[in-house]
Formats: sequence, structure tokens, C-alpha cells
Amino acid sequence: MDDLRGFLRQAGQEFLNAAGEAAMGAAKDVVGSVINEIFIKKEADTKRVLPSIKNMRVLGEKSSNLGPYSEVQDYETILNSCLASGSLFEDPLFPASNESLQFSRRPDRHIEWLRPHEIAENPQFFVEGYSRFDVQQGELGDCWLLAATANLTQESNLFFRVIPAEQSFEENYAGIFHFRFWQYGKWVDVIIDDRLPTYNGELMYMHSTEKNEFWSALLEKAYAKLHGSYEALKGGSTCEAMEDFTGGVSEWYDLKEAPGNLFTILQKAAERNSMMGCSIEPDPNVTEAETPQGLIRGHAYSITKVCLIDIVTPNRQGKIPMIRMRNPWGNEAEWNGPWSDSSPEWRYIPEEQKAEIGLTFDRDGEFWMSFQDFLNHFDRVEICNLSPDSLTEDQQNSGKRKWEMSMYEGEWTPGVTAGGCRNFLDTFWHNPQYIITLVDPDEEDEEGQCTVIVALMQKNRRSKRNMGMECLTIGFAIYSLNDRELENRPQGLNFFRYKSSVGRSPHFINTREVCARFKLPPGHYLIVPSTFDPNEEGEFLIRVFSETQNNMECVHVDNDNEFVY
Repeated sequence: MDDLRGFLRQAGQEFLNAAGEAAMGAAKDVVGSVINEIFIKKEADTKRVLPSIKNMRVLGEKSSNLGPYSEVQDYETILNSCLASGSLFEDPLFPASNESLQFSRRPDRHIEWLRPHEIAENPQFFVEGYSRFDVQQGELGDCWLLAATANLTQESNLFFRVIPAEQSFEENYAGIFHFRFWQYGKWVDVIIDDRLPTYNGELMYMHSTEKNEFWSALLEKAYAKLHGSYEALKGGSTCEAMEDFTGGVSEWYDLKEAPGNLFTILQKAAERNSMMGCSIEPDPNVTEAETPQGLIRGHAYSITKVCLIDIVTPNRQGKIPMIRMRNPWGNEAEWNGPWSDSSPEWRYIPEEQKAEIGLTFDRDGEFWMSFQDFLNHFDRVEICNLSPDSLTEDQQNSGKRKWEMSMYEGEWTPGVTAGGCRNFLDTFWHNPQYIITLVDPDEEDEEGQCTVIVALMQKNRRSKRNMGMECLTIGFAIYSLNDRELENRPQGLNFFRYKSSVGRSPHFINTREVCARFKLPPGHYLIVPSTFDPNEEGEFLIRVFSETQNNMECVHVDNDNEFVY
């Protein structure tokens, strides 16, 4: 009897299995075949971010104003207290000591911390205004920060958002200054005293051309405090500094694999006042080696203009795509090839065109190149696309265009919203889901498509390295939604089983931010940000930039593991 029961049980199970497989086969005929998308994991290659960021902490993840002292370090309160007591501010959170200079070793000489009035006569915050030529590099390898700072000087509304203008060494001076940086969707105020590291009475690090001008040196000190030390600024990526100065979103391109429309992308970026930088791969054997053409390897340059220039030769006339760049060293280390200072090519440019572009031939580190030479000699270009509030009304009225932006904060919680990438199909649908709607195509797009930039930034990781926490490997995927799918929220397992993505991040990679640009037709789309592996905990910020309006909605999970809208 037991044998008979066992036989019947097995036969019944086989029947159910067969029925299930038949039903699934029928479903596949209706829905389509199971999508076999494989997502690729990539380790961050520090050589691709120039200069190396091996020893760099993520910008802005450690600030005295983000921690338990946020209520203590209020600029107005400290200023008024110092003025009332007649004392000069000494910052207890970023003291004038070796620990604020370096974290890996002791300085190789005696460093003296001096206030500006001890360094120069008649110290000034600004001397005859400010410009990109005020930004000169010192001993610290932070050319990436200087390139971003030089770009910042070109837009007054951006400049004074980071560097409050009311500060001086005369009226209400108390040895205290403050600067503002963007951190994960918020602007934070970083307060410093004005004691600066010097050797033999000279500033060691960033400084202005005028010896008695100190805004750039103080800005660098505030940024060093944001990181924990000056040494933490050694080596980095221009795009991260540009983001922290503007609240924008950055993207970068390998110029050896540049898209065919890259010059158009750069032109549109210039129209929107985007900040841009570029660099050349370092020589592994020589630090900041100079090429025969006068360019510096492993060095960050700022891009200060992108335009088509009129050219008239004896045989023909037309326009040539050109780029103007600046070496933050601010000296004679400049490009010496075609279109360099005083090169013969400039005789074919009409005088009115030269005046329009502000052409000068000073040995100041700034120079022009043709776009083709730019592609041939540089390896990487970085673009920081500005948030909509970065353009003033006057700039918009004068023809400057602004991006439309949507932004959400989220988190991956193990067992709830940390589903891992699409390789882990059974849990991928547990990740946070965001719906974006693109209504109108770009104004000048002949194919009627929309430009979309998606940026996923993880929060507060590298500042916790001392706890054994590194950057997570992160990325995202984008799926189109028809009207029926749009009503079904959230999308479940079968949606991802049978639906392929229409866009995704280039890689899942362990960097602070993953960003990619897409061309999509108007419609509804689902964005799924995730870590590569399931059950990894972290916080993130997701932003969507588009040339025309985009509407973004969030679908999330509650504590009972049920999605709610």
C-alpha cells in the first residue's frame, strides 16, 4: 500500500510539473521569451581618473557642519562672538597643526601657519575683482581643484554662491571666513579661520597672482577641511569638484572613443554654462611629464570656451570648431602646435572675430586648439551640467538655456530594497523604482528624441573607510513602459523576466557616481538603481537631467516588503 501511495504521489507531482511547464510555455508564447540580460561588474581603474585618486576621500563626505558640531559652528554666531570679545577665531575642528596638513606622514619641514596680515601688507579678499588668472597652483597636487576653481570664476552667480562676497580683512574682520559647497542635494556652510600654511613666509598651496589677495587660498583651505586635510586633496577628478561647486551632474568621455556628436555636446554644454575640464593620461614613469607639444600628462586643464570660428583663406572660407583651454599653473606651459599663441594660422581669422572671442597671446597658461587636435592629444573630457537654479533670469533672457532636473533620495536596505542587479532576477524587482515621463522632444532634434542624463550617486561611503566601508558597486537600468504597464505599480518579477532595458549605466562600478547620457523618444520610462550584489546597504541620490521637461515619480517599499506608491 505504501508503495502504491508513493507511486501515486510521484505521478501526481510529475503531472503538476508538466502542467506548470506547459502553462509557462503558453505564457512565453503570449509574453515573449525570457530576457537574458547580463550586467557587467567593473572595478574602478584609478588610471582612468586623472590624476590618480588612490588616496582621495570622496569630496564633501566629511564636514564639520555635517556632523555633531553642526549646531556649534554657525558663522554669524562665531563672528559676532569674536567681534564682541576682540579676539581672532581659531578653528578647533581644523586646527593649525600637522594633522590638518597630512594624514599619512609628518611634513618634511617646519610649516608655519600665518594669518594673511602676517604674510602680506594690506591683505585683501579680492584685488580688483576676481578672474581665472587668480588661481595659481602651489606644491599640492590638486590641479583638478584649480581647474574647477578657474571655471567657477567665469560665472558670478555661481562664484558668489560658493564664495560669499561680504567677507573682507577690514570691516567686521575677526579671522573667520566661510564657503558653501553642495553635498548630496543640499548646500552646506564650511567655516574656517584664516591661518594658512606657509614656508619661509610664502603660501605653500593655492594662491593668487597678487601676493595680497587671499580668496583662493582660503577657498582651498575650506575644501581641505571638507576632506579632513590638505593631503586629501592630492589627486582627484575635476568633475567631482565641479559638482561640489555647482550642484550639477557630471559626465565624462574617453576621447579615443568619442561619440560623433561630441562637439555638439560640448557646444550645448557651453550654451547652458556647463563647467568643463580635460586631461591627458599620466606617464607612469614621470609625474606631470611634458609632451613635445607643451602639454602636461596627468594634469587637469579647464575648458574656457567652445565655439565655431570664422576662417577666411585665399581659396575658401568657412567655420572651424575650436576649444580654448587653460593650464592652472598659469605660466608659459602651453600648447605649441597649430593655433597656439601667435601661430601663423591666426592670420586667417578676421579681426572682428578675434575681438569677439577675446583673443590674447599672453603667456598665462591659456591657449586655443582645433577640435581635431584636441581629440588627437587629450584623453578625457569632463562636463558638469548645471542644475536649473544655476542660471539667472538675465542669462536665460540673453539666450542661455537651462536643464530641467528631477531628483530623489533613496536607500538600499538588505532584505527589503537591496535586490542587486538584473543578474539576480528573483530579487531585482525589490529595488527602488522611479518613473520618468518625457513629453516633448529636444527643440533641434531631427528624429524627435529627448536627451536624458541619469546620474546615480552613493552617499557617505568613503568617509567611513576607517570602519572598513568602501564604495559600493552601483549602476542602473532603464525600461520603457506602455500605458498598461504604467498602471501596474510597482513592476514585478515577470516584467523584468520578459522585458529588456532600453538603456543602462555603462558599467556597475565602485565609484561615487555613475552617469550616462541617452537619446529616448517621448514616453514613460522606469529607472531601477541598484548595487551589483543583493543585500548591500547604502544611501543614494538619483538625478535626471533633460533638455525639455521631465516628470519623475517614486515607487518604494514599506517595511512589510510590499511596494507602495
